[in-house]
Amino acid sequence: MYNPFTKHPKEVGETYFQHMRCALSFHFTLLKLSLCALVHSIFPFLCVTTASDGIKKLNKCIQDRRNKNVE
Repeated sequence: MYNPFTKHPKEVGETYFQHMRCALSFHFTLLKLSLCALVHSIFPFLCVTTASDGIKKLNKCIQDRRNKNVE
C-alpha cells in the first residue's frame, strides 16, 4: 500500500525516523545560519563567513549522502 510518509525516505535509503533526524538536523543548522546572517546584516564585522561556511558544509553533507545512496 502507498504510504506518503515512507516513500521518500525509502527512495534515499533511510527509515522514516532516520530521515526525520537528518531533516531536523538540517533545519536547526539552517536556522542557526539564518540568525548568523541576520546578525551579520546589522553588524557586518560579526559572523563574517559563518553563514557561507555553514552552507558549504551542508552542501558537502548533502552531496556525500547522495553519493552514499547511489552506490
